[in-house]
Amino acid sequence: MGRQTAAAARQGKKVMSEPEVDYAAVFRALVRKDDARAQELREAGAEVVFGDLLNLRDVRAALDGVQRAHFNYPVADGLVEAAVMFAQAAKEQKLELIVNMSHFQSRPVARSKTTQNHWLAEQVFDWSGVPTTHLRPTVFAQWLLYISGFIRNGRYAMPFNRDSRVAPIAGRDVALTAAKIFASPEKHAGQTYRLTGPVEYSHQELAAEVCRVLGKDLPFEQITVSTFLESIGLLNDTAKLKHFEAMIIDQQEGLLAGVSDAAPNITGQPLVTVEEFINENRSAFGLGPAKSAS
Repeated sequence: MGRQTAAAARQGKKVMSEPEVDYAAVFRALVRKDDARAQELREAGAEVVFGDLLNLRDVRAALDGVQRAHFNYPVADGLVEAAVMFAQAAKEQKLELIVNMSHFQSRPVARSKTTQNHWLAEQVFDWSGVPTTHLRPTVFAQWLLYISGFIRNGRYAMPFNRDSRVAPIAGRDVALTAAKIFASPEKHAGQTYRLTGPVEYSHQELAAEVCRVLGKDLPFEQITVSTFLESIGLLNDTAKLKHFEAMIIDQQEGLLAGVSDAAPNITGQPLVTVEEFINENRSAFGLGPAKSAS
């Protein structure tokens, strides 16, 4: 879900050889508002600027003097228009690389308008002539945080079918993949990578794994998308409602199944497991720190 963001590597900064490179120190982030997330970016060493991806003047200003940029748009209206503006500004700046965040099941005949728009955005960037790498991540492990309130109250409730299969990926693995690509644009420009986590589960199996790690017995429960959105304060978000309803069918048809080795091949590191993700976020599930091995 998330917010409209773009990150860009500034010119005039030396990028050290991997893995010593401090990516945050050479990045500018375009955000919509000054909140806790913007402060986290500052604390990580990024230059934070404010604007809107649907405002060409803001996008031009954000990309002024940069070399490489990351395009990341939320599940919301306006994606194709934003991609056109971003591609135009990137072309004017003669960017070396765009890393575009798309969808795992991106395709021209997608039943989700949002997913179809991601496919169209891919075409826009390719037409622009600016070297581009498309990332197509599967369902994020962060979905578990969206239902953490249910879990704290003794329920494991998801809007997805129990038998549908996915290999959830942690957001930081996607971010690290993008960072590694930025460091080697000549190697990755023109490529499309489908990104998954290390293990494929049915949603019922995923629930069982979560319960095992948390030490709780929470049978899988399928809820409506409306109930799910209401639980996270987004009941009136029509774009997300339609997209998540389409995602349910996509998963039932196996369009998000399978495991890819693209992310670990690019990062050179093992991917975050579901157990590791849960233990890193134990407080969200109402638990204290994990006990250290003696």
